Amino acid sequence: MNAPAKPEAIEVEIHGNFVDGREVEAGRAEMLDVHNPATGEVIAKIPNSTGEDVDRAMRSARLAFESRAWGGMDIRARARLVNQLADAFEANLESLYRLETLNNGRPVNETRAQLSRLPDFFRYFAGLALARRDCVIPVEGAYLNYTLRTPIGIVANCTPFNHPLMIMCKSLAAVLASGCVTVVKPSEYTPLTTLRLAKIFTEAGLPPGVFNVVLGLGQTTGRLLAEHGDIDKLVLTGGTEAGRIAGSAAAKVFAHQTMELGGKTPVMVFGDFDVDQAVNYAAFGAFIGAGQTCVCASRHIVQASIYDEFVEKLKTKTEKIRIGDPFDSQTQLGPVISARQRDRVLSYCNFGRDEGARLVTGGFRANVPGHDNGYFVQPTVFADVKSDMRIFQEEVFGPFTSVTPFTDEADALRLANDSPFGLAAAIRTRDVARAHRLAAAVKAGIVWVNDHHRLDPASPWGGVDDSGVGREFGTESFDDHFNVKSVMVATNPPDFDWYRDTAAQRRLN
Repeated sequence: MNAPAKPEAIEVEIHGNFVDGREVEAGRAEMLDVHNPATGEVIAKIPNSTGEDVDRAMRSARLAFESRAWGGMDIRARARLVNQLADAFEANLESLYRLETLNNGRPVNETRAQLSRLPDFFRYFAGLALARRDCVIPVEGAYLNYTLRTPIGIVANCTPFNHPLMIMCKSLAAVLASGCVTVVKPSEYTPLTTLRLAKIFTEAGLPPGVFNVVLGLGQTTGRLLAEHGDIDKLVLTGGTEAGRIAGSAAAKVFAHQTMELGGKTPVMVFGDFDVDQAVNYAAFGAFIGAGQTCVCASRHIVQASIYDEFVEKLKTKTEKIRIGDPFDSQTQLGPVISARQRDRVLSYCNFGRDEGARLVTGGFRANVPGHDNGYFVQPTVFADVKSDMRIFQEEVFGPFTSVTPFTDEADALRLANDSPFGLAAAIRTRDVARAHRLAAAVKAGIVWVNDHHRLDPASPWGGVDDSGVGREFGTESFDDHFNVKSVMVATNPPDFDWYRDTAAQRRLN
């Protein structure tokens, strides 16, 4: 599907799964509608893949993993190919970011900025592949001990709707650079750019079967993939409950797991930090991507000395955000992904009112001329929020943030850690010692000091507690795509017979 500069009438395309380097028709699957969230219009139809469809993709992936074309490729040739894929990605950036805007509703300025960084994910992991070394381990006695690492095999990857390509590429770059293969199940809401990238990579030289795509619902196709007996690693980005279900299934075959799940990011704002800058970061952290991100700045914990000023300035900033057509370069906030998600956000607006929080701004549907059937929500701020309120504790996943006052550093940390989640946290302060104290003490896998949303392919990404297990990015992710074998070689072996003089033997192992 080619997304025009400002789409008006879109021809509905019928898509199949992507297996063995081409789109293939799913067997007996029902068809699902894919909508443009800015208009509510159907833009594509995809299959809700069955067990037979998943089996077909898995067989293809296993054959590719064991083939000479991929499994037998030497490291330098693979690194060159991964760099070629990055170049092909870069050459197709405009069509990809426009298609992503059409499919998930993020303003084109956001998708352009985000997708333009993704080719470097592949270049970074290609560099790791070239630099990788196995270990020689000093051990007691006349032995040479070294390790061998071999790619683990098939990585099943279930990706979400909020950052379709970015989140998928966090895994895909490591998969390809390590010599593994993958079967991806994108969100049923946003499958189009994943399909497009699979085609681009195949045309750029990626062998068939290395990158397969199966389409369908999470509770059906996603479940079938997660519980498939031939997966070697499961990667899932999604809700905490979905992670528990999928992780339990994958554990039955002892698959490696990396899961980025829910989040409720605390942002601790201290009185020594510039309030205007704190508000700018607050709006960016809370409302980018329509707040549909696991690291959304959803809990602002603000020192009492600047609390009123912060709330008033955040109100002013929020009400100036331009909501509209995602393809309009002036638009700063697009729709949420679906009517269901819109209604979920609005239900939390009601929870906030009912529990006694103060609605500062927003809280209702947004009306966008010419987009009457779009899924738009006003950016919403609640103040005077207490830690036992649902809007403080539960993930909303929309353009929604809360503000809570604190008295001192210990109070800020107590409030920040009062959550079942532990994905990201942020600190706004000019006190360097305080920043390091809090970064060490806050419950999170990612901490930003005087920033938000920043990531880098070299920096590990993941959470603790209900926010998941494992890490993407960095050497942590790359290394988890290998099985490690220890080889112990006796370099000066004596004559040996344990049973000849058993009592005199000094060592068994």
